[in-house]
Amino acid sequence: MADFAATAGKTDDMTHANAKIVSPARHENRMAARAYALVMRWLVRLAALITVAILVFLIGYILVNGIPNLKPSLFEWTYNSDNVSLMPALINTILMTAFSLAIATPLGIFAAVWLVEYAKRGSKLVKVVRITTETLQGIPSIVYGLFGMLFFVMQLKWGYSLIAGAFTLAIMVLPVIMRTTEEALLAVPDSYREGSFGLGAGKLRTVFTIVLPSAMPGILSGVILATGRIVGETAALIYTASTVATVPASVFSSTRTLATHMYLLSNEGLHINETYGTAVVLLILVLLINSLSSFIAGRLAKK
Repeated sequence: MADFAATAGKTDDMTHANAKIVSPARHENRMAARAYALVMRWLVRLAALITVAILVFLIGYILVNGIPNLKPSLFEWTYNSDNVSLMPALINTILMTAFSLAIATPLGIFAAVWLVEYAKRGSKLVKVVRITTETLQGIPSIVYGLFGMLFFVMQLKWGYSLIAGAFTLAIMVLPVIMRTTEEALLAVPDSYREGSFGLGAGKLRTVFTIVLPSAMPGILSGVILATGRIVGETAALIYTASTVATVPASVFSSTRTLATHMYLLSNEGLHINETYGTAVVLLILVLLINSLSSFIAGRLAKK
């Protein structure tokens, strides 16, 4: 009994000794973890602050320099060298965006549906399509413009026209819509599909009544990104749609969008003030399109 008590006492002493040895190390690790978390928290806040500051500065700079130059002459129906009206370019921008999205959105959504719902997951063909899509997203816009000029303008003999520019921009934004739609479809739980199949619905009906409505907010996010790229594109349209500042009489007429209009005015150097005014209108147009798309996405998400 005495030996057992002595042994127990020695064990307790060793335990207390080990605790005294380990505790400082644990305390130091805990302090280091807290310091690391604090540093990372402030770095994240600093990055967010810098991002917001840059955004506010850009928007404020455009508004301060552009709003005083918004004159009635800028919104006259006919463009000339005196008023440098942006109205034809504004109408052309809306038409170009509508035509491009009408071409690219169905193709991108259906391609993504095939990749996610019908193609064999993990197949080599799916991998090749994804790699190709990601590669196309990184190609400079001027390369798309050269392709559009060689194929649509010259080979198909469409000339410098609205339709040539719309098809070129549709090819440009197709990978964006396709990839975002694919990610949105992959985010839909498989239990939704299994429940639909359990109720007797077929593959096609499940896709159009269950999967696509659930993925619609993500799909609209891709459409918003595509819209922003279309509205701000310049290089590709100079090679395909030309720079004529008139409202097109048909889809085969030459056009000029707001971004191209801004580039030409600033390049001439004679109408810098009007360029700032055009930038304000372009900014408001993009904000309106994004706000409308976000509102629609929010309504669909609630449903």
